[in-house]
Amino acid sequence: MIRIAIVDDHAMVRAGLRQFFSDQIDFAVVAEAANGRGALDIVRKGEVDVILLDISMPDQSGVDALIAIRARAPDLPVLILSGFAEEHYATTLLRQGASGYLNKDCDPEEIVKAIRTVYRGRKYITAGVAELLADGLSGGTDKPLHENLSERELQVFLRLAKGEAIGHMAVSMSLSVKTVSTYRTRVMEKMKLETNSDLTYYALKSGLIQ
Repeated sequence: MIRIAIVDDHAMVRAGLRQFFSDQIDFAVVAEAANGRGALDIVRKGEVDVILLDISMPDQSGVDALIAIRARAPDLPVLILSGFAEEHYATTLLRQGASGYLNKDCDPEEIVKAIRTVYRGRKYITAGVAELLADGLSGGTDKPLHENLSERELQVFLRLAKGEAIGHMAVSMSLSVKTVSTYRTRVMEKMKLETNSDLTYYALKSGLIQ
């Protein structure tokens, strides 16, 4: 039996997935959460085999949660199920340790296939994501600037883009203000931007935030 945790801030999405999974004889939804902090609580209990994780959530985003989960349970499969198109986040999150990335518009049967694949310890790569990865390996010059960011830089970038203050960020990420400021400087340099407004515009234009 594959024990699954569903992490999504929309109750209807969780209910729909739970209902669909009930038809799979080898699936059992054992936990649910509406945000990243809830996901970490599930991981701490250690009674789950696969986490199905959304990206855009209140409190702690799926990106933050993925990085925290990887630090605490590096071998636990985390399958991203997001409303964002693959080209916006897939390759970045796979590099951050996600086991697979699916858009919420995909066929439900593909989610089932993906869960069984990551449960076996393998990555689940769709044809679209495989093409994106191949483009990256070929050294394409049109690689999005945000894909050059490290884990922490990506976290800081997304939080700044959403208007979060550096002081608040430092507390929530358990970092010093000076450290967060250093990450901000690196982000600005790598992305060739000058202000937080520029970051927000980039993130909105690229479909990284809503």
